[in-house]
Amino acid sequence: MRELLKKLRRYEIQIRKAINSQMQGDFHSIFKGTGLEFDDVRPYQYGDDIRTIDWHVSAKGHGTFVKTFKEEKEQTIFFILDVSGSQSIGSPGKTKFDIGMEICGVLALSGAKESSQVGLICYSDEREQYLKPKKGISQAYQIISHLEKLRPRSSKTNLSKAISFALNSIKRKSVIVMISDFIDEGYQRNLQSLARKHDLVVIHISDKRETKLPKLGIIPALDKESKQTLWINTSFGDFRTGLTKVHAEREEALKKFSRKHQINYLHVATDEDYVPKLLRLFKVRNKSLKTT
Repeated sequence: MRELLKKLRRYEIQIRKAINSQMQGDFHSIFKGTGLEFDDVRPYQYGDDIRTIDWHVSAKGHGTFVKTFKEEKEQTIFFILDVSGSQSIGSPGKTKFDIGMEICGVLALSGAKESSQVGLICYSDEREQYLKPKKGISQAYQIISHLEKLRPRSSKTNLSKAISFALNSIKRKSVIVMISDFIDEGYQRNLQSLARKHDLVVIHISDKRETKLPKLGIIPALDKESKQTLWINTSFGDFRTGLTKVHAEREEALKKFSRKHQINYLHVATDEDYVPKLLRLFKVRNKSLKTT
């Protein structure tokens, strides 16, 4: 746990320095939403948009009043982390779950230091962990601690149920960072609804073992989710080509879906340095938020 925290703090400092030097902004702008919150009412003036009239206040007979708004300064950030069996694929300390946990940790620390509320949802095909959003650095440490200790009850995946839970439980518009390998079907409609309601970032994690199998002949392979042993011919060309094709098509489909529905998309492999990729993602978000 101590080593993990040291690593995350180092990444956080690296990200902050890059943001301050390259992007002329602070970390808060990364999580900054485009929402407005109600501030007050004032008397109607000629030229005011009639859609801002507060009819409830105006009906009291003291004149016509309009609502005034201010930009939301304190953002709520939710992490939705896939903790199903397929997340255990990877080398020791570099599984998909390890990388997802690290990304959650470094972003939670950074968000908390900018006075954002941070919360966590962990899902397999059932809810494994739920932490309501709170402010403060202790909340970020809570998230890291819970992830470090988490032992999921189920190994199966149901992304649609995970997203549905988020839709029902997160009422206020938030920044949602969803981290998964997205190896599932039928979740797209719920994901579209989540993007419509919130500011959504999708982080797609993969491992080379899923597509680049060595030629070892016929070998047993354990399905991490069903716990069934499958016998596969790793030397069979069509099998290897088909496996690579399926994963490439899944990644491309998720990219296109994200572009169509204005979702920030990032692909991260378990054997690469994800910090530069996070920086590029934040740079894109910063530019897009300035133009909204």
